[in-house]
Amino acid sequence: MQAKSFSLKINHKIKPFTKSIKVDSDKSLSIRSFLIGSICQGVSFAKNVLESDDVKSTISSCRALGVKITKTKFKQYKIYGKGLGSLNAKNNVNLDFGNSGTLARLLIGILSSTPSINIRVKGDHSLNKRNMGELINLMSKFGATFLPRKKFKLPFKLISSPMPIGINYKAGVSAQLKSAVILAGLNSYGNTNIVEGERSRDHTENLIKDNSQSIKVKVKNKKLITIYGRNFLNPLNISVPGDVSSSAFFAALTILNKNSKIIIKDVGLNPTRTGFYQLLRKVNAKIKFSNLNKKNNEVRGDILIKSSKIKPISASSKYYVNSTDEYPILFVIAALTKGTSIFKGISDLKNKESNRIKEMQKVLKQIGVKTATNNNDLKIFGKGLVDASRHKIYVPNLGDHRICMATFVLAILTGAKTKIKNFETVHSSSPSFLKIMKKLGAKFEIQK
Repeated sequence: MQAKSFSLKINHKIKPFTKSIKVDSDKSLSIRSFLIGSICQGVSFAKNVLESDDVKSTISSCRALGVKITKTKFKQYKIYGKGLGSLNAKNNVNLDFGNSGTLARLLIGILSSTPSINIRVKGDHSLNKRNMGELINLMSKFGATFLPRKKFKLPFKLISSPMPIGINYKAGVSAQLKSAVILAGLNSYGNTNIVEGERSRDHTENLIKDNSQSIKVKVKNKKLITIYGRNFLNPLNISVPGDVSSSAFFAALTILNKNSKIIIKDVGLNPTRTGFYQLLRKVNAKIKFSNLNKKNNEVRGDILIKSSKIKPISASSKYYVNSTDEYPILFVIAALTKGTSIFKGISDLKNKESNRIKEMQKVLKQIGVKTATNNNDLKIFGKGLVDASRHKIYVPNLGDHRICMATFVLAILTGAKTKIKNFETVHSSSPSFLKIMKKLGAKFEIQK
């Protein structure tokens, strides 16, 4: 069930704070836990999963495909895996992915090579606008059919291949597409080979390689992934850490808010996900990782952040791969830092829940921050930490949680009189966002 609609009104600046917090659990790992657990042979355990709208859509989709999932206690689940190639859609089931692009791409990957799948799939109004052309082309190589033909957006009908054969794939920046190919390859005959240049997030291969002989990963100059189809997946036993992407909004707030300090406990610090922090360290942000440990092939630990006087940001395209979700809040940091920041190779941001380049430009313009863009790059002419109490910010219903959260941080730092429509979309990734912000001293009004 999706969260009820509400808007948010913000009229006050935040004061300095010193706090210790825990952010919501990692969305990417939570979704993958249920999807991969569903195709394992036997009972998988997923602990501390994110209970957000996107994860609820994942659970509903798995159950619709015949997977038994039970909740044992708070945020802990048992997933009764059916084994590779065993998912089924009975009684003309229609799958609804909600707002989750991760769920859509990964589950379409699984279903494209699962025998006897003939199913209609859709998303919400936002997801249905997103281009799925590259995914459809890739899954067609495995032999899947999509109807109507040449339609590259949801909803559509997916008919799986009766004889899926492994493919060779040169991966780009999208970890979701790479994951879809991995998951399709598991059900296919023969080997699927992936060559990856720039390393994207690797949660899928991390979860699989720990419990199966189905995957082999070699890292030299390039990363080579081989999937041995029609093998056997042992059950998962995973405890999900805090979401590093969700942590970025609180980190940004702390860096820019004078005389503030925060500790964010037990966060997933996978090197393919920490580009945001690597980039901010380069511009003199006071950031420290501590209590590092490794579980389920995933690094995790605490993050200590202090108020910092930082320099303008210069982000080459390599940072985009490892910090895609954090770019809206990076734009806020750039706007409130004196000088010109530049972000390169970010054209993929146009195809998220919204066109994140365009929408953040609109937000920043409302407080007088100038920007300039071409197809791949964005310049932000930062004004420093300005008092924008005479300005007004309005964000319409975009269905984009990252834009909503980034704008919230901008508002409480500058004092701009702000209204954000349909703020409930934040529940897709960070249902505790407002609760944590209130703990830090943020003032806001909920309007239903």
